[in-house]
Amino acid sequence: MNSIAKFQLSFMMFLEFFIWGGWFVTMGIYLPNTLNASGVEIASAYSSQSWGAIIAPFIIGLICDRYFNAEKVLGILHLIGAFIMYQLANASDISVFIPYVYGYMIAYMPTLALVNSVAFNQMKDPSKEFAFVRVFGTIGWIVAGLAISFFGWDSEAGVQEGLLKNTFLMVAGASALLGVFSFTLPKTPPKSSKDDKVTISDILGLEALKLLKDRNFLIFFIASVLICIPLAFYYQHAGQFLGEIGVSNPAGKMTIGQISEVLFMLLLPFFFKKFGFKMTILAGMLAWTVRYLLFAFGDAGELAFMLIVGIALHGICYDFFFVSGQIYTDSKAGEKYKSAAQGLITLATYGVGMLIGFWVAGKITDSYLVSENVHEWTNIWTFPAIFAFVVLILFMLLFKNEKIEYKD
Repeated sequence: MNSIAKFQLSFMMFLEFFIWGGWFVTMGIYLPNTLNASGVEIASAYSSQSWGAIIAPFIIGLICDRYFNAEKVLGILHLIGAFIMYQLANASDISVFIPYVYGYMIAYMPTLALVNSVAFNQMKDPSKEFAFVRVFGTIGWIVAGLAISFFGWDSEAGVQEGLLKNTFLMVAGASALLGVFSFTLPKTPPKSSKDDKVTISDILGLEALKLLKDRNFLIFFIASVLICIPLAFYYQHAGQFLGEIGVSNPAGKMTIGQISEVLFMLLLPFFFKKFGFKMTILAGMLAWTVRYLLFAFGDAGELAFMLIVGIALHGICYDFFFVSGQIYTDSKAGEKYKSAAQGLITLATYGVGMLIGFWVAGKITDSYLVSENVHEWTNIWTFPAIFAFVVLILFMLLFKNEKIEYKD
């Protein structure tokens, strides 16, 4: 891969995740404070991610893999996204906001697969080259969060003045830029002939359901869906929680989670080889429990360090469970079902699991509403802490340890 292609792909990844990180984290603060949204309405808005994840394989499988170059579809989807983001910035009511956010995520979620396709198509050895390019995506997410706090949009005064509206305008600009830039990316033609037969089973990876006959994989599969319930609490309410209790610059502080994700990604191969798959997964689950207990009993004053530690645990929470889970899935699937198995796990977690999780998180948050924009957060965070711990115990008892090799 030459230096020009490396720059193009790195910039593409930077913008791709700058766009996601630029509005998704602070939406939980924006909706209740600016549009007076309830917990259930916030859950509905965040659920757009899950529906986007469910619909994305159809867009990729039926359109991109058969008819059009990936970089062109990427450009068109981001230009559509730029228009919808502008509409989101100007939505004055939650009933107007929600249809637009669903439309946006249906356009955005397929682009996560498309940027990978464009990148992989230029690489001779993705196992060695992809990490360098992908890390710019994490940097993009971090820069977006820091920018929001730098401009004071997420400050107490900024939130009251409705300045978080600017996050949608910022992302609209970034989406338009990536939309235009995508047409300059290296050509990535369709992988399949348009005459090839394609089935719903192929698109959704349902042929990998055969793997569920393996008891261990079935337990892992169920645990993956269940752990997405506490995960949804973090994505949906962490920003809202930090802003509500008076933590300064919540968007900037939450980038600590992405920084830790990079660090623990580097530690994962060592931990995986030293302690094995089961212990790695259990460490990830335990981190979820500890994180939410820290959130439950920390505060914006003397115990603010507990909140920072809870955010910093994101690297263990995500990498040790989801990344090691992808490795496990790859090892169990075999050559024939690799893509199908990964597609099935993605559909089950980011689709079904997160969809349930967002709904549960919204209901529980609403049930502990004390007054307008004031919640009993100790009880709210205790629920995902206990839930994650129960999943941990069940996995520890039911999953039989097996040796899985870490593959770079």
